[in-house]
Amino acid sequence: QVQLKESGGGLVQAGASLRLSCKASGFFFGGFAMAWYRQAPGKAREFVATINWDGINTYYAEPVQGRFTISRDNDRNTLYLQMNSLKSEDTAVYTCAASTTYRSITHIVSDYRYWGQGTQVTVSL
Repeated sequence: QVQLKESGGGLVQAGASLRLSCKASGFFFGGFAMAWYRQAPGKAREFVATINWDGINTYYAEPVQGRFTISRDNDRNTLYLQMNSLKSEDTAVYTCAASTTYRSITHIVSDYRYWGQGTQVTVSL
């Protein structure tokens, strides 16, 4: 079965860094686009970043541009999100998503078939 397991979240102060990981299994990880989304309490799910099948192309939401870096290790079936200069506005549950349909970058929620359960990121002032 397809599994996506996030880890690396936590409570940090503004300006700190965190590195999230998403371990994938049950499908050909190296053949498809992946993405990170986040959702704060009472708000809609928000796109964060996406990466194509071989990691060459990436795309970021404007609020995280220049601070976050998405990457992948296809040999380890793992997706990463390096988060630097964290702000209180970044507080949310972060989830990874797998397409299994598209190889190219995409920020469209419906393009992703599988989702992890998420990891909590809390940034204090």
